[in-house]
Amino acid sequence: MMFTRDLNFPEGFVLNVDKPLGWTSTDVVRKIRCALERIGWRRIKVGHAGTLDPLATGVLIVCIGKATKRVEELQAGRKEYVADMVLGATTASWDLEHPVEGDFPWRHITRGDVELALRKLTGERLQMPPVYSAKKMEGRRAYEMAREGEEPEMRRALVNIYEMELLECLLPAEPRLRVRVECSKGTYIRSLAHEIGLELASDGYLEGLRRTRSGNYGVEDAVELGEIVKILAGTKQI
Repeated sequence: MMFTRDLNFPEGFVLNVDKPLGWTSTDVVRKIRCALERIGWRRIKVGHAGTLDPLATGVLIVCIGKATKRVEELQAGRKEYVADMVLGATTASWDLEHPVEGDFPWRHITRGDVELALRKLTGERLQMPPVYSAKKMEGRRAYEMAREGEEPEMRRALVNIYEMELLECLLPAEPRLRVRVECSKGTYIRSLAHEIGLELASDGYLEGLRRTRSGNYGVEDAVELGEIVKILAGTKQI
């Protein structure tokens, strides 16, 4: 990623941010907007091209100024993730936002079983989003309804899992996997962890997630948020 102090603010530009753990995508946009306001750009547009959950890290594309017109185009790009998954248990959100619950069998699962499950779940298909997600239901976010004790009626969405690769498998010692996933926009890796668990006659949840690529933007070129704020502070406006 080319990111220097000589940025063309009037024409806009795209930032490849390495989103920190615990931050929402909106938090990152707000932080960058505040940094821009401090150097005099109070009305410039800022937006992200593809939400990343608070418990995930990695590539978050942030568009500045006229580059916000490219948000839809950038969101449509293929995504790549490295996901740490745990079998034999689950959570209400299918990640660590909620406490781990349940006790499902997992000692019967072999590496070969996992590889077969990954192949079965690869391709274009309908996927159920998590209840605790930002999906809108009648104008409200699903997670808002769930937190208020309601049961949102989630609808399956068409996604495409282009490729999955088993990077690490600790079975039979521990029910932990590391999987590289290449997928389409709108794919929930939390849902995928749950689906893999079910395919293995167990259950599963996401323990950690890093987005390593979004379209043409890779994590190897991503810049930490703190560094971006420092560079913006000393930017030459052209």
